[in-house]
Amino acid sequence: MSPDTWRAGEDSTPIVEFLRSDGRIAMAHRGFTAFKFPKNSMGAFAEAIRLGYRYIETDVRATRDGVAVVQHDRRFRPAAGIRGPINDLYWRDVRKADLGAGESIPTLEELLAAYPDTRVNIDIKEASAVEPTVAVIERLNAHRRILVTSFSERRRRRALRLLSKRVATAAGTSAFLAVMAATTPRTRAYAWRLVSDSDCLQLPPRLGAAPVITGGLVRAAHAAGLQVHAWTVDDPKVMGALFDIGVDGIITDRADLLRQVLVSRGQWWQD
Repeated sequence: MSPDTWRAGEDSTPIVEFLRSDGRIAMAHRGFTAFKFPKNSMGAFAEAIRLGYRYIETDVRATRDGVAVVQHDRRFRPAAGIRGPINDLYWRDVRKADLGAGESIPTLEELLAAYPDTRVNIDIKEASAVEPTVAVIERLNAHRRILVTSFSERRRRRALRLLSKRVATAAGTSAFLAVMAATTPRTRAYAWRLVSDSDCLQLPPRLGAAPVITGGLVRAAHAAGLQVHAWTVDDPKVMGALFDIGVDGIITDRADLLRQVLVSRGQWWQD
């Protein structure tokens, strides 16, 4: 079965709305800074949308009073003017953080409401962010345009249980490590069972000198009904090589370069 046939949903596995695309999936990692905006800021997301991106990736944490905010790190950089872990701070204080370039920290609800046609890959960064994230998705009825993932399988699966409707999801780190470590038929079978509730694998191309995403892995994932997304890829040559072996999507900090690669290959999505 070819990646294109699988992507079109022509096999027995229905593909979730989030992953349906008439081209390869290009995902802007925390937006696109355009060398002037901080990552995970509304300015960075606006730049990605301006380039024509339909997919953005972001991270979510929660304030002490349960507001889901778009932020990767547990603490702000010193120049932000706010001290302490975000989950110990109230939203009224977090909103005052200076991210630079005139940007402040957005809430998840603000991001989703601002771009209702954009698909958002959400990495839940901590346990306290699970329920606030779910609450925003439910409130905006945004299920069809959300992918939920986390480095913690416990967080990811808890979010899926709490959601009232199906969302796309990518396996967490423990499942990923099991897939990478599998060397026998028995361990491979166990690893693929771990990802059986997922819609895609989101993996780095390499871990140190060891290749992670190979043609064999992509073929096995497609046979199991899973897409393969590579993160975080900023080199155009690596982007092209990954697409050549059938990778379905790439997450990048260089949204400008990924767009150029896909346009040159005739694989940029058509409106």
